Amino acid sequence: MKPRPNMRLSSQAMAFVLAGGRGSRLKELTDRRAKPAVYFGGKTRIIDFALSNALNSGIRKMAIATQYKAHSLIRHMQRGWGFFRAERNEYLDILPASQRVSESQWYLGTADAVTQNIDIVDDYKVKFVVILAGDHIYKMDYEVMLKQHVETGANVTIGCLTVPRAEASAFGVMEVDASGRITRFLEKPADPPGIPGDEGNALVSMGIYVFDWSFLRDLLIRDSEDENSSHDFGNDLIPEIVRNGKAMAHRFAESCVTSGLEHEPYWRDVGTIDAFWQANIDLTEFTPKLDIYDNAWPIWTYAEIVPPAKFIHDEDGRRGMAVSSLVSGDCIVSGSEVRNSLLFTGCRAHSFSALDHVVALPYVQIGRKAQLTRCVIDRGVVIPEGLVVGEDPEEDARWFRRTEGGVVLITQSMLEARASVRG
Repeated sequence: MKPRPNMRLSSQAMAFVLAGGRGSRLKELTDRRAKPAVYFGGKTRIIDFALSNALNSGIRKMAIATQYKAHSLIRHMQRGWGFFRAERNEYLDILPASQRVSESQWYLGTADAVTQNIDIVDDYKVKFVVILAGDHIYKMDYEVMLKQHVETGANVTIGCLTVPRAEASAFGVMEVDASGRITRFLEKPADPPGIPGDEGNALVSMGIYVFDWSFLRDLLIRDSEDENSSHDFGNDLIPEIVRNGKAMAHRFAESCVTSGLEHEPYWRDVGTIDAFWQANIDLTEFTPKLDIYDNAWPIWTYAEIVPPAKFIHDEDGRRGMAVSSLVSGDCIVSGSEVRNSLLFTGCRAHSFSALDHVVALPYVQIGRKAQLTRCVIDRGVVIPEGLVVGEDPEEDARWFRRTEGGVVLITQSMLEARASVRG
């Protein structure tokens, strides 16, 4: 199937989103939900960024492969992404690991997640497949990457970040020639190769791949028959193409979407409690590094029907107020002081309490006189009256999860354990 010159390439493509991972470094935040389903930015989920990028790029065919504790993610897809219409040639399929190949085999790796659904991808009748990770925060126009893929005649085009060489050892690193062709793929090398003409920086993989479907389909079938393969894109398929085919690097800066407020391309892996907290708190800055208010490139999500946020009481020591903060719908700040914080839908902050650099997930209740600093509070947690967090590191670590960066994660089970000991 050849690309049709009178059509945008994105209309001939599908997005295959890998959303099965737990994200174990997020600790208790992923005890009940997969990492792509973790809340972010006041009202969205992490996966909404990859899906919104695809939709805004013009891709109207998507598949989401799920595996680990997928109910929260699937429910979000059904509620927030159910607007695709088959009569307009639009499709969104949710593909849980359902033992379609054998009764004992779940998804063995990222490539196997696609292999097990080859027949479903065939039904889309697409020319290109864009493989995406469902757990990163960024804005990107995939049409730009698709155009490069076609123009260079690549077997695979890989989205790459430009990072200082000293930081590149934590990633899969691409060694490229002057044309951008990948000559070596190195997994977390001790001495990462620099970029020709820019030796102080290196190119690292974003986990975004563009393939012609016919090429990828044959490659997946061969890989599935290899007993020595781990059936993973980064470990197996990409190194194979680098050795025996044509792999091209696509620089994120060339397709990153900005509103004019962002000073540099923004991409974050919010895979740790510290990174998750920081990326959310960054949104409260006067000029945030990521502009989520850009209506030209909206982040689509499940829009709950809730009343507006409300601020009540106006007396010294009991004033409902929020400064440098994001406060979502159905929040009530009742005689509480909120600073540099982010309150998700339905939070309640009661009188005489104070929140500073707090990320409170949906439907958190903050009891009277609670004093909270540098916290992440899981969904539905009820903070007891007078709780103080963020002043005594040892006391915080005794009851809650305190990170190396000094951020405290609070869940309801942690509070219940604390209450049972304290009587």
